[in-house]
Amino acid sequence: MIEINTNDCQVVRDSMDGRRPVDEQTFTSIAILSERLERVRRLGKNFSNIKFSPAARKLARNENIVAV
Repeated sequence: MIEINTNDCQVVRDSMDGRRPVDEQTFTSIAILSERLERVRRLGKNFSNIKFSPAARKLARNENIVAV
C-alpha cells in the first residue's frame, strides 16, 4: 500500500485555495507528490492515466516561472 503524507497534500490544497502562500514549501510538496504519482503510474497500465488536477498542474508549472 502506498502512503501519502497528508501534510504535502494539505500544503498544496491550501496553496491552491489561497489559505497559505505559494512558496518553496508548496513547490517541495508538489515535487514529492509528483514523485509518488510516478511510482503509482509504474504499478501498471491501470494507473497510467492518473494525473494531477488541472489546478495542481498549473501550480506546478508556476514553479518554473517563479524559479527564473
